[in-house]
Amino acid sequence: MHKTLLIAAVLFSASALAADPAPASEAPKQPDLSKLQAALEGEKPDSIAPSAIPGLYEVVIGGQVLYLSEDGRFAIQGDMLDLNGQANLTDKRRGELRGKAIQTIGENNMIVFGPEGPVKNTITVFTDIDCGYCRKMHSQIAEYNKEGIKIRYLWFPREGLGSESYQKAVSVWCAQDRREAMTKAKRGESVETKTCDNPVRAQYELAQKLGVRGTPSLILESGEMLPGYVPPTQLAQLLAEYTDRKTQSAAKP
Repeated sequence: MHKTLLIAAVLFSASALAADPAPASEAPKQPDLSKLQAALEGEKPDSIAPSAIPGLYEVVIGGQVLYLSEDGRFAIQGDMLDLNGQANLTDKRRGELRGKAIQTIGENNMIVFGPEGPVKNTITVFTDIDCGYCRKMHSQIAEYNKEGIKIRYLWFPREGLGSESYQKAVSVWCAQDRREAMTKAKRGESVETKTCDNPVRAQYELAQKLGVRGTPSLILESGEMLPGYVPPTQLAQLLAEYTDRKTQSAAKP
């Protein structure tokens, strides 16, 4: 627990955009990690890469990102802004990490409510059974689907592992009809208590690593996170605007 809290304190909200890799003929320099690993009790990085700023390195540990000076003395938190492109490079990098993490889960480990017609957008939602706005969102699931939005649920019982909300999530997952059980639970109706092999703990822990702090938390296909409830029509508009921006960006030389 101590190490987890220390990692969260050191690494929360830090990121950078990796620079182009060094030529194959040159071995890329590496920062001195000894001080950082000592602070994190030997935790090893998932990846290390040069950042967009010479002399600083992007270090990914446990799903979080920070900058580290080459001598390993300084670790830097905060957003990196590209003033030329007026872009938040930190958010972009966080989104990349979230997107990759979500892709590894697979829809077989989610509870999915999709439209009958074509899917225009897919949203992954970290949810809690007893969260008021989560319930409001689910009560409008047909409206989201009508907008062509597929909703994929992951678990984030806010009260923590072993809580009543956690046990409800396990029961929903272990139900014979998970979608029906989810809808009943979101209406405040009782669901038969069951246990089985389930992904609730793993998804709760993943959410913490990805910076989820409340529910509902909506993860777009890009990995961008929208915290909080967004009504169906407004969400459809936001997604359409995002798609337009993405198309325009791809069209630029």
